[in-house]
Amino acid sequence: MINIEENKDLSPYLTMKVGAKASFFTIVSSREDLLDAIAFAKKNSLPIFVLGGGSNTIFSNTFSGLVVKNEIKGLRIAKDNKNNSVIEAMSGETWMKLVNYSVELGLSGLENLASIYGTVGAAPIQNIGAYGAEMKDSFHSLVAIDLKSGKEKIFKLEDCFFAYRNSVFKNKYKGRYFVYSVSFRLQKKFISKLDYGAIKEELAKRKISRPEPKDIAFAVHSIRSAKLPNPSLLPNAGSFFKNPEIKASDFKKLKAKHPDTPSFPGEKGGVKIPAGWLIEKAGFKGKKIGRVGMYEKQALIMVNYGGAQAEDISVLSAKIKAAVKKLFAIDLEEEVNII
Repeated sequence: MINIEENKDLSPYLTMKVGAKASFFTIVSSREDLLDAIAFAKKNSLPIFVLGGGSNTIFSNTFSGLVVKNEIKGLRIAKDNKNNSVIEAMSGETWMKLVNYSVELGLSGLENLASIYGTVGAAPIQNIGAYGAEMKDSFHSLVAIDLKSGKEKIFKLEDCFFAYRNSVFKNKYKGRYFVYSVSFRLQKKFISKLDYGAIKEELAKRKISRPEPKDIAFAVHSIRSAKLPNPSLLPNAGSFFKNPEIKASDFKKLKAKHPDTPSFPGEKGGVKIPAGWLIEKAGFKGKKIGRVGMYEKQALIMVNYGGAQAEDISVLSAKIKAAVKKLFAIDLEEEVNII
């Protein structure tokens, strides 16, 4: 039987440590718990919000519904052949534990996504990505539970409409499904993605010329640890803004004014500009405004210096967007989910 708490403070469950309260709150650790939570919400006509690791979420107002904290855990090899293995991960597992599990087995596909905070269940919703790889590259399928009916539905790759930090679960099916488990098809033959110079430099530093998946994962972990704050020490919600994509013609104009503008190919035929670079050029890297600021080593990360409220975050976000718009004529969009 699940335990339902009322008027629950959510900030301890969020890596930014900024959050309002939930009218009702429960922790689920099994399918049965989840179905009980759905029944409670249905009986009381309450909306449900699913909370994973809390690494990409900020609550600005009291949530008048039921917040379900996902603690459903487990990892297993679901299928195996001479070329690849399919790993099924329960959605409440941490993403880092899944990556570590896969590389210890010598499987390739997730190593570039090492040291990303959050849970497995959030990964397909956001289509997380880093260092030249995205979750969708290794995605096989997922099992979801309808939050209204409690019925199970299987989503294949083509059903999810993955895009840059996006999926069908962020638009058409937003708030409808609880991701119960996610399966990944991982390769036994190592296919390296070393497009990012930082990874090559880290491997060279360690004198590794023929890397294995675990070497890449460790290199990525080292790089991220050096420039990104640990949320347990300095509360943050990870990358605060998405990398904007602009038209090729607009990029030419931008390059003429700012020759040092970095870029990489976009998904829609355009050009993506690193949001961190835009924010730094706008003068916000290391800048503190009240109780929040942009991290001194990575301008893309907004940090809570202690006692920050949702309003503090909103004010700084608005200032950054206005400054980048004025300087570069580019609109920034938050990557963080603000409720």
